[in-house]
Amino acid sequence: MTRPLRLGLLQYPVERPASVEDWGRKLNRWLAEARAQGVELAVLPEYASVELGAALVGKAPAGEAEELAAMVAAAEAILAEMRAAARRHGLWLQPGTLAMRVGEKIINRAPLIDPEGRLAFQDKHAMTRFEGERWGVSPGAPPAVFDTPWGRIGISVCYDSEFPEHVRRQVEAGAWLVLVPSCTDTLHGFNRIRLAARARALENQCFVAICATVGEAPWSAALDVNRGLAGVYGPVDRGFAADGVVTEGQLDAAQWVYAELDPARIDTVRREGAVFNHRDWPRQRFGDAAPARFA
Repeated sequence: MTRPLRLGLLQYPVERPASVEDWGRKLNRWLAEARAQGVELAVLPEYASVELGAALVGKAPAGEAEELAAMVAAAEAILAEMRAAARRHGLWLQPGTLAMRVGEKIINRAPLIDPEGRLAFQDKHAMTRFEGERWGVSPGAPPAVFDTPWGRIGISVCYDSEFPEHVRRQVEAGAWLVLVPSCTDTLHGFNRIRLAARARALENQCFVAICATVGEAPWSAALDVNRGLAGVYGPVDRGFAADGVVTEGQLDAAQWVYAELDPARIDTVRREGAVFNHRDWPRQRFGDAAPARFA
């Protein structure tokens, strides 16, 4: 039987760590604060560790290609810091994403790390124009789900959350919570993620949690400007807020956002809700649209 989850979402302040080890110390400071607040699963935004790029390249601002190459080369060392932090603080950690080489391709990968340091990945599948056209990052593996002490959860990285089928595949595989680590440089981009998350929560009758980078970093090609907040959204139905908002942080502020999430509430609304979006999804799949005939 699953139990409630104490979730922590970090509105991650982009700064200028001097080395991988320095970045690891920053991560540990933030996780110590979360652990003191009882967090069991901590989430960071997409590309949070890319703030290291200029230091790894050795100049600021670093060029786009230089920054990516340096981050890919350091990915295993950064991942080792992430795993050590999860073990040190005894929590589950979704530390954002890492650009990693997989075969001949560079993939944007989101690790989920347990308190013993074991990990699995969800790859980003849909590339933004920046990733595809300027960084040359490739689509990764299809949606996956992760077994945790609180039941199955999914991860839908940033742009992936804007495509309903990605989250739906995870929900159909048993996910009651989907994490959306993101990195957006305009309010337009942030609000696409925010609106998508609320839509995914409504149509699947599940929880969706978003998490963003915040602040300005003129020394970084990829993280020069960062807008957003962290939030959790649920079904727009009885037993939940009328707008589906569980909690949200302050826009563009560096802070943790906490939430107590109970998977039993999802079971209840799917069984007793005013509507059955989750159940009725398969019934709403249509063929191609055709022109209507006017008489």
